[in-house]
Amino acid sequence: MIDFKLPSLGADMDEGTLLEWRIKPGDAVRRGQVIAVVDTAKAAVEVECWQEGDVFELLIEPGAKVPVGTPIASLLEAGESAATARRQVPRKPVVEPVAPAPGRPLETVAPASRPRVSPAARKRAGELGLDPAALTGTGPHGVITLEDVEAAGRAPAPTERGPTDRQAAMRQAAMRQAIGAAMSRSKREIPHYYLSQTIALGPAMAWLQTRNAGSTPEQRLLPSVLLLKAVALALREYPQLNGFWREGAFQPAADIHLGVAIALRQGGLIAPALHAVADKPLGQLMGELADLVQRARSGSLRSSELSDASLTVTQLGDQGVDTVFGVIYPPQVALVGFGSIAERPWVESGQLCVVPCVVASLAADHRVSDGHYGARFLGEVRRLLQNPDSL
Repeated sequence: MIDFKLPSLGADMDEGTLLEWRIKPGDAVRRGQVIAVVDTAKAAVEVECWQEGDVFELLIEPGAKVPVGTPIASLLEAGESAATARRQVPRKPVVEPVAPAPGRPLETVAPASRPRVSPAARKRAGELGLDPAALTGTGPHGVITLEDVEAAGRAPAPTERGPTDRQAAMRQAAMRQAIGAAMSRSKREIPHYYLSQTIALGPAMAWLQTRNAGSTPEQRLLPSVLLLKAVALALREYPQLNGFWREGAFQPAADIHLGVAIALRQGGLIAPALHAVADKPLGQLMGELADLVQRARSGSLRSSELSDASLTVTQLGDQGVDTVFGVIYPPQVALVGFGSIAERPWVESGQLCVVPCVVASLAADHRVSDGHYGARFLGEVRRLLQNPDSL
């Protein structure tokens, strides 16, 4: 018998609410199959199973809030059958009730702070700019369906503030609390050091302009893709920055999965992973990046995208920021930041000129690397960006 436990979807998650099952007893489960949808403080996440077997029992009912590591389903191993398996006692988590608003009876308050929403409905709500908490679900057990979202999109906007405003505020507070807990842990446990370097991007921007001139709008690249690819290729040469600090030691990552910091429309931040970035052509990365941003903001990410990142990249150039010094996301051991790409005075071959530049920064864990190693890594990022054909 194999227990499938609720996985951790990042350092800022210690519990989740089961929204729906995608399996039932008797189903055969394959590696990588989505088996459930779990709501975290940041998003509804499709949870993948990386074990194989037949589903014996679902231990948790939709709507239950459970801690990370809690068994939520059991699978039969090879050679086992439902008739011969030792039946486990269901382990039901305690569903924490939400305190009622003043003047409202307890029974009118939902048992969880976030609504149960199908992934398709959540995605459509993000496209329409709707808050799922403001909608009424007509699906089984009150689940908000795609039809509910479409109907709300056709209805006039409400003019009065009510309980949904409080629910939205509660969700926002939960997200800020989760982010704060992860960042506090990072600053408490990780001895950070910081470096920055200004990189001239004249060759890269000229290459990008030429490449995009012969492309359709759907095929055009953004500068952020060049930055991500340069970081990934540099990590091949400096692997001590690509991995995790676990159980008192550095564990190198199996591949280069870059977490991409994405600001959410409702506030807060999430950093899902682009997988195997160093091995992919720029056009493919551009498509995957656009898809990742869209799904992050509509709340339809997969668990592997929230747990696999081996280094996070944050870009705040669209906010006009020159330099960003980030906080490492544990258990990762480094974070790379990029500010805005802007024209700056530059000396080239003894001549003063104006060229597009970006400030690249590195926050790294002193338990794993030192400033000399980090400086060489930034130097490799600079070399790659100034030779765009190498990307």
